[in-house]
Amino acid sequence: MTTVTGHLRTALWLAEIGLPVLPLRAGKLPIGNCPACTSSNAAGPCQCGDRPNMKAAGPCQCPAPCHGWAAATTNRDVLTSPAWARAWQQAGAVAYHPGGGGFTVVDLDNADAVTWARQTLPPTKTVPTTRGEHWIYQGSMHSANHVRPGIDIKSLMSYTVWRGPGVGPITALPEVVRALVLKEETTRSLRGEVDSSSPARATWDRSVATGCRHSDTFVQTGLNRGLAKVAACRDEGAGSTAYGVARFLAKQHTRCPGPCGLETIERQIIDAAVAVGVPEKYAARAVANGFNAVAVRSS
Repeated sequence: MTTVTGHLRTALWLAEIGLPVLPLRAGKLPIGNCPACTSSNAAGPCQCGDRPNMKAAGPCQCPAPCHGWAAATTNRDVLTSPAWARAWQQAGAVAYHPGGGGFTVVDLDNADAVTWARQTLPPTKTVPTTRGEHWIYQGSMHSANHVRPGIDIKSLMSYTVWRGPGVGPITALPEVVRALVLKEETTRSLRGEVDSSSPARATWDRSVATGCRHSDTFVQTGLNRGLAKVAACRDEGAGSTAYGVARFLAKQHTRCPGPCGLETIERQIIDAAVAVGVPEKYAARAVANGFNAVAVRSS
């Protein structure tokens, strides 16, 4: 029976509240894989076949804490088993798998990132770290590193170091955080090609916006500025910029009786993102999320 002290005590408490946990060695790295699991890498599964919850899903049922985040568990018998005992003796910290517990961590790695979050993201539970803060939201999503300077998203297929319970109430995962990973999914296609593009660009005019309280000049000026922002993202970030433009433009019409003909504006933003290399399905999703984040009488 493993003696319950130190990091293991913390891990058991986290497991009781539903967070899958694992030990970390010095340097915040997972415990090394056992010999049967050592060949697992990005090129493909190892001889053990990988664990069922990994990207290269397999049948691995290794009793040791192999495969990093994929070994995270809430099972007390596993955490206190002889196969994990040496790992706890070597442990320098405890990590948890946010997505496995239904959470997302916005990892803010420096003061500038924290400032950006305070200006942009809805308040939620925050945890101080050695260099910045963790902002924790209820809800899981894809993980991605470097979504902005100094910012990583830790949720599914990822782990993060336990830094303490934090302060403040936890809030629901907002669309603006989900939109941060879009640029990770919308890389430019080979040789500058794009997945698809609309053959004809729809235009906004009064005939499709009979219930809009804004002038044609107001709407067209805002749209043109938004399209220019998207078009300027020729290397990266066009997907998340398209989301932000759609959300901003939709917000201008929240007090209109409708319809405002926003479906034509939506198409133009998608086209602008596709033109700089964003696959159309991702551009459409980003823009739809932007419009859906604001209640508008569009029809």
